[in-house]
Amino acid sequence: MPGPLKSAGIPPGGIVVTYESGTLLDGKEAMATINLTASTFDEVVAKDGIVLVDFWAEWCGPCKNFAPIFEKSSDAKTEIVHAKVDTEAEQALGMKFGITAIPTLMAFRDGIMVFNQAGALPAPALTQLVEAVEALDMDDVRAKLQEHEASDH
Repeated sequence: MPGPLKSAGIPPGGIVVTYESGTLLDGKEAMATINLTASTFDEVVAKDGIVLVDFWAEWCGPCKNFAPIFEKSSDAKTEIVHAKVDTEAEQALGMKFGITAIPTLMAFRDGIMVFNQAGALPAPALTQLVEAVEALDMDDVRAKLQEHEASDH
C-alpha cells in the first residue's frame, strides 16, 4: 500500500515532483507515480524511454477504478515513468491534448506519442499496451512520422 504523498523538492532540472512511496530498490525509494503540471509535462515526456500519462479527476468514478491498476503497473514496471495529470488543476494540459473524456491514457516513447485512448483499461489490456509500446521499432515510427509530416495530411 503506497504511503502518503511526499514532496521531493526541486531537483537540479527544476521539476517539482510529488510521489507516493513505493518499494525499496537498492536502498532507494521507488517512485510509484509522478504528478505532471503544465510546466513539467513537456520535459518529462520528451525524455528517452516510455512515459505513460493518466489524465484523471478526483470526481471521476472510472478514474478511481483505474488508479489501482495504474499503480500496480507502476510497481511492476519501474523502468517506465507512470505519470498523472489532474485535469481539474491542469486544465491547460487537458485543452492542449483535446481531452474530452477521462480517464484518458497516453503513451509516449522517446518523446513521441504512440497511444492515446479515453476509457479505463483493465489490467490485462494495460499490460498488453505496455508490451506493445516496448516492442515498437522506433526507427520505423520516426520514419512514418516524417512521411506523414511531409505529406499534405
